[in-house]
Amino acid sequence: MSEAPAAPPAASAEPATGPGRLDLLLVPPRARPGWQVLPARVVAMCVVELQKLRHDRTELYTRAVQPALWLLIFGETFTHINAIPTGGTPYIDFLAPGIIAQSAMFIAIFYGIMIIWERDAGILTKLLVTPTPRAALIAGKSFAAGVKALIQAVVVIVIAALLGVAMTWNPLRLLAVAVAVVLGSAFFSCLSMSIAGIVLTRDRLMGIGQAITMPLFFASNALYPVSVMPGWLQAVSKVNPLSYQVDALRGLLLGTHAHLALDFTVLTAAAALGIAAAASLLGRLAR
Repeated sequence: MSEAPAAPPAASAEPATGPGRLDLLLVPPRARPGWQVLPARVVAMCVVELQKLRHDRTELYTRAVQPALWLLIFGETFTHINAIPTGGTPYIDFLAPGIIAQSAMFIAIFYGIMIIWERDAGILTKLLVTPTPRAALIAGKSFAAGVKALIQAVVVIVIAALLGVAMTWNPLRLLAVAVAVVLGSAFFSCLSMSIAGIVLTRDRLMGIGQAITMPLFFASNALYPVSVMPGWLQAVSKVNPLSYQVDALRGLLLGTHAHLALDFTVLTAAAALGIAAAASLLGRLAR
């Protein structure tokens, strides 16, 4: 008789222990470098903030009323009376970039109220225990404020175009306009969040925000040239980031003389310092 076929080897219940398997068990996956993680988390936080607009767009609509009134009433009136010297530029043209900067600032300057609301709702505490750096949280929120302000700027530009303001439509210049709006709004939103980290309550922040918005606006070149200001106000204007934002917008949109390199340097430095200051004060809100 022929011999019975040999039984197949029994399969081991233990997993194979090759070098590759041991490496996976003993060596953790390599972490991505910080320069890769940080931008991704900033973008993620920005997207989360912007998704809130899907549920309530009334803020954008209602905030469009004030800049429209400034252009329609203030701009048209002062254009006809020629009360402010603008170097041959029609006053409504001169005013339009200032109103873009003003509407962006008004959106951003009260951004700290939102972060106080997140603290009260317990959302901020959950965000702070994640591995996301605080600077990334602040940067995401500040650039989301910049995108909201950019939507507002588009509304103002459309209104200005309907009123006959002679603006450039060069795509590269419009892209630079968007960068200037985002950087300026990022600074003012960080200023608001820094104040929120100091005062800790919405009522105090509302009071301080209302107290500083109009002085920042009037102590800039948004409504009139710096040359017509008294000396002390000219000194204030030189340290006001809004003045550099308006100067950049006016040079890009109208083609007037502007110090674009200085303007963008100041706006970038102001945004970076604002993010650092707000991130350092963020922990006080969660206590």
